[in-house]
Amino acid sequence: MNQPLLDIQNVTVEYAARGFRAKPFRALHEVSLDVHRGECVGLVGESGSGKTTLGRAVLGLAPVTGGKVLFRGEDIAHADRAKRRELAADLQVVFQDPYTSLNPALTIEQILAEPLTVRKTPRPEAQQRIRDLFEMVRLPANAGTRLPREFSGGQRQRVAIARALALKPALIVCDEPVSALDLSTQARVLELFKDIQEQTGVAYLFVSHDLEVVRHISHRVAVMYHGEIVEFGDGDQVTARPRHPYTQKLFFAAPIADPDAQAQRREERHRVLATQSS
Repeated sequence: MNQPLLDIQNVTVEYAARGFRAKPFRALHEVSLDVHRGECVGLVGESGSGKTTLGRAVLGLAPVTGGKVLFRGEDIAHADRAKRRELAADLQVVFQDPYTSLNPALTIEQILAEPLTVRKTPRPEAQQRIRDLFEMVRLPANAGTRLPREFSGGQRQRVAIARALALKPALIVCDEPVSALDLSTQARVLELFKDIQEQTGVAYLFVSHDLEVVRHISHRVAVMYHGEIVEFGDGDQVTARPRHPYTQKLFFAAPIADPDAQAQRREERHRVLATQSS
């Protein structure tokens, strides 16, 4: 198999002790996973499981105290600011709240132009790239003159996705990118992520607390619990036939719109619990 685009090897993240007699807090303990070009790896777990910390470690926003984060074969776990600026063209992020991640004083066109300007992209090329981005995320061309507050949450997230795509990155860390949206908008944005991946070949590390969400978009799924990966494998296998008890808990807790399917899942849960207790 080809070398992974992102190869996380035995990564530990530990925060220093605070307060009298406090112990250091270990958020991640020797976590390993990889993401290949054009692949979506879902990273799922409840709040406090360490999934967001892992995404932040990849982005250089959490202190890696052990292990390696290899991107294109190079360890970036302790990259300095200059290296991080260099990486920005290839490694991007979409955050949970699109409103706080977008400058409210800039128009949408200015927001999309910003990374292109930093990279000194010639103006005609930058203008064409912005037009392409509007089309890619399915926003009207006249949206460029408007401010973020004039858009719905789903539209703002489309702007955030467009900004992340501006420099044609190889990998996007998606940190709960649909959790702030209603269910119908979630579905449309997830389809957008899938379509963009098919068009561009970009890879995703897709962080979510919702197993149903990652099921729709991920090729492989890693399940995190107490700072460790407890299950990692093919997306259909992990999300439909989970083996680890914690993954089964997430599976049975995931909401389903179909009442008959929900009833069937409850019956399956009772069978699993009966098997585990026997």
